[in-house]
Amino acid sequence: MASFPPRVNEKEIVRSRTIGELLAPAAPFDKKCGRENWTVAFAPDGSYFAWSQGHRTVKLVPWSQCLKNFLLHGTKNIINSSSLRLSRQNSDGAQKNKPCEHIIDCGDIVWSLAFGSSVPEKQSRCVNIEWHRFRFGQDQLLLATGLNNGRIKIWDVYTGKLLLNLVDHTEVVRDLTFAPDGSLILVSASRDKTLRVWDLKDDGNMMKVLRGHQNWVYSCAFSPDSSMLCSVGASKAVFLWNMDKYTMIRKLEGHHHDVVACDFSPDGALLATASYDTRVYIWDPHTGDILMEFGMVRFWRIDEDYPVQVASLSNGLCCAFSTDGSVLAAGTHDGSVYFWATPRQIPSLQHLCRMSIRRVMPTQEVQELPIPSKVLEFLSYRI
Repeated sequence: MASFPPRVNEKEIVRSRTIGELLAPAAPFDKKCGRENWTVAFAPDGSYFAWSQGHRTVKLVPWSQCLKNFLLHGTKNIINSSSLRLSRQNSDGAQKNKPCEHIIDCGDIVWSLAFGSSVPEKQSRCVNIEWHRFRFGQDQLLLATGLNNGRIKIWDVYTGKLLLNLVDHTEVVRDLTFAPDGSLILVSASRDKTLRVWDLKDDGNMMKVLRGHQNWVYSCAFSPDSSMLCSVGASKAVFLWNMDKYTMIRKLEGHHHDVVACDFSPDGALLATASYDTRVYIWDPHTGDILMEFGMVRFWRIDEDYPVQVASLSNGLCCAFSTDGSVLAAGTHDGSVYFWATPRQIPSLQHLCRMSIRRVMPTQEVQELPIPSKVLEFLSYRI
């Protein structure tokens, strides 16, 4: 357990409420390497939940139906092995746009997942090509899977059809992230020490290779406005990239071990990174300053120095919040997934003000406003 301020009694911290479990099916090869659940993901519209069930497969379940099953049948939900299986070459087996439960066979161990949705008015950045193999509509929902052999496969979520096979990485694709602006720009992070930028609206054309990491790249994340990318990896690396110019903005220094995860706050004002040094840092990505440090991952409020709730989990490998932030999902070493309800609390006036002003201007412009210093302090993320 993390060390907390003297005024905090660890035994009085509320335990998070478990709302459900998705247990991987039993099989003769359960104890063999390959069953690990390395990644979980929620669709941006909340329609699907996906996780790497181990042994080449990805499980897709309608999220609303999953929640209903938890309420009707209790927390445990053992996956039915007879559910619809979609092979690597299968196409229109399911009714389009109607969420249904199925399994996708990806052909190799799955290390990363990412959902992407299209905005039709967002055109490909490659202006010289007039003909494209795929025309992505507004209702298109894609799933990208990063594999052990360095390949990235792009699937139509509703049909299970394999659309694209992206081949350029030479090692494991450890993480994937789509630009939130609906452009279908995909960034992949790999153990080959590179990040690669792909334009799916240009039939998966690789636009750029981002180099700078001297060792494995573990994770990457877009800022909410898609203008900035954070990438983290071995050797304490935390890099920020300008995604308009594809140049490095700065390197953030502070961790003492490999950095394995990163994500931006919904307003883009904060960046969180997690490391094998057991520390979680909250950064101001626009200045590179460390604003807060957490000892171990729990449910935290940014304005408190102790967790709001804690939960027990053995052999956890990954986690993700649902689209509305109400549920946390965590994948484990045995291929299962566990779900907790996130704490419900009334946001402070300060938090609401910070969020509101960053909807119309970035942090650096907030700092330049001609307003009293006390008001500026109230609107800033500072210790």
